[in-house]
Formats: sequence, C-alpha cells, structure tokens
Amino acid sequence: MPTRTHTWLFDLDDTLHHAHRHVFPVIDGEMTRWIADRLAVPAEEADWLRRHYWQRYGATLLGLIRHHPDIDPDAFLTAVHPLPRLLAPTHPAAGLKRTLARLPGRKVLYTNGPTYYGEAMLAALGISRHFVRVIGVDALDHLPKPFIRSYRRLCRQLRLQPRRCIMVEDSIANLRTAKRLGMKTVWLRRHRRGHAAADVLLSALHHLPLRRAWQ
Repeated sequence: MPTRTHTWLFDLDDTLHHAHRHVFPVIDGEMTRWIADRLAVPAEEADWLRRHYWQRYGATLLGLIRHHPDIDPDAFLTAVHPLPRLLAPTHPAAGLKRTLARLPGRKVLYTNGPTYYGEAMLAALGISRHFVRVIGVDALDHLPKPFIRSYRRLCRQLRLQPRRCIMVEDSIANLRTAKRLGMKTVWLRRHRRGHAAADVLLSALHHLPLRRAWQ
C-alpha cells in the first residue's frame, strides 16, 4: 500500500469520467468550428486539421501554435471547453468517490485541458475535496502530456520527486513518459494485454487501491 508520502497523479478524461460519451464529441465539434472560423477554411478541412495536428503533435493545440503562431492559445482553450455543455451530463467512473476516499497519499489532477475545466469537472463529479491541486495545460506553458518537459514543469511547480509519484492514465503514450521519469504507472484499459510502461493494468478505476505494486 502506498504511504502518505506518495502523490497520485490522475488524468481526467476517460480516467475519472467517461469523456468519450459526451465531453469529447462536444470538444471535437467546438475545435472544428473554431479552426474553421479562425483560419477561414471549410469545415471538412478544419476537421482534418484538428485530427492531423492531434495525431502528429499529440494535441491539436500544439499544431495550431506551431503552424499558426498568431492564434491565442487561451482563447482557443476557452472556446473549445464550453462548461455548461460539458458538465451536463457527467459520466463518472464506477465507484469514483469511494475509490478516491480510500486511497492514501496526496492526489493531483494533471490534465491536457485547461485548469478551470479540470476544476469544474471535479466539482461536477463531487470529488474536489480529494485533490490538493489541479494542473492544466495552461499552467505548463501550453505544453501537454506526453512531452517530458510538461512532466518536469509539473514536478518543479509542485516540488515532486517522480519516484514518489503514481500516475493513473488511460493513455499508454502518457505513461511511457511517466515511466521514463521513474514514476509508478497504472494503465486503465479494458483489454488484458499489458505494456512495459505500465506497472499495473486495470480494467476499471475502482480496482484501486493496489496491494503490492508500490512496495
């Protein structure tokens, strides 16, 4: 069992809640509309750019920053995270509150979304009290996971030692970087096939806390 000196780094979307059911379709649609409007391109081209930048750079925002330096990253993040639409309805992971309540150690939300979205989603899920900090991409100079500089900035800001951190994610790409830094890693996926970057493979979040993985 982790001691209280451990810090849990939780991803948000498709980790603490099922973002693919509602949040991701809303965000994707807003991204496409924003790109089409700002770059004055047809919706089909805007949708292609959204997916292309995400596949090439790991985040649509990074592609926009690199290829369209005149855009305002924070304006983009605000436009594509319309809180009233994103927060209703919510789809929390099964046993979410009970799982967080019984986990020892500090808990930090580390999301590629903006900080205010992370804070609002935690509040909507009723789990804000379990987290000591929320760190969004806007707090890390708009550098998202899985870039190692993003993790290092996070650790510097919070004075964390990577070897005392446990990262819980649905993305193996993000866990690869965490593992490289010496963090313990938990991969949430339905299938049984594991990966070298995942110390623990879980089919659902409520299977935490874990017994021997952190000894």
